[in-house]
Amino acid sequence: MFDRLGRSIMPTLEADILYPRALAILEDIKRLEEEVTSARKDISGELVIGASTMPGTYILPEIAATFKMQHPGISFEIRTNDSAQVANAVLNHELMLGIVGAKIVSKKLNYHPFLEDELVLAASTKRKIASTITLDELKELPFLMREEGSGTRKTIEGFLSQKGVDIDQLDTCAVLGSSAAIQEGIKSDMGVSILSRHAIQDGLKFKQIQEIAIEGMTMRRTCYIITAKKRTLPNQYQVFLASMLNKQ
Repeated sequence: MFDRLGRSIMPTLEADILYPRALAILEDIKRLEEEVTSARKDISGELVIGASTMPGTYILPEIAATFKMQHPGISFEIRTNDSAQVANAVLNHELMLGIVGAKIVSKKLNYHPFLEDELVLAASTKRKIASTITLDELKELPFLMREEGSGTRKTIEGFLSQKGVDIDQLDTCAVLGSSAAIQEGIKSDMGVSILSRHAIQDGLKFKQIQEIAIEGMTMRRTCYIITAKKRTLPNQYQVFLASMLNKQ
């Protein structure tokens, strides 16, 4: 590239050809770095989030509204389904990110603890019932059950199993596909059910629903944000995930 002439050097013809092109390449690299940095500062695009019923209905809308205020260029789509279907959508790369109320066993998913939740027994205020009941008394009550695949149902099964009670021992009078449907059934005194305390806040406030303690049982669970292990999240998803985890 250079000829040595005594104590000095002189560029060759090849160097004269390469030098301006090398400068142009370096300028292009610098411009690309600046554009990427700018893109990361300007958070925009669509966020499609899958969520099980409880977080999707009672938690995520407020978080989405706050994030939207901070980043006006973001638009949201929240797809509510049971925990198993949300997890499958993330596994199948139909969703980048999901929020579920129970762990679905898979080595291909990352689980980020997100929210502590408590499940409680809820009954209509029309129903005459003691403020605390036993498990045997629970078995005698008409019970409104969530569908197969529901994180809430899976959690209920787990807690009852710890007490030696099979879920089939409950007097299930109906199986319903959402917390909202369960609540309407409770309000009309169709039956009782175990739901997230987040879900029944309005019912408690307006005295349509009463909370009943089950002797010897406290039912707490963790909700998780899930992502696929081998998939890199686009920038807007990374920023949204970081903002949710920082709220803990």
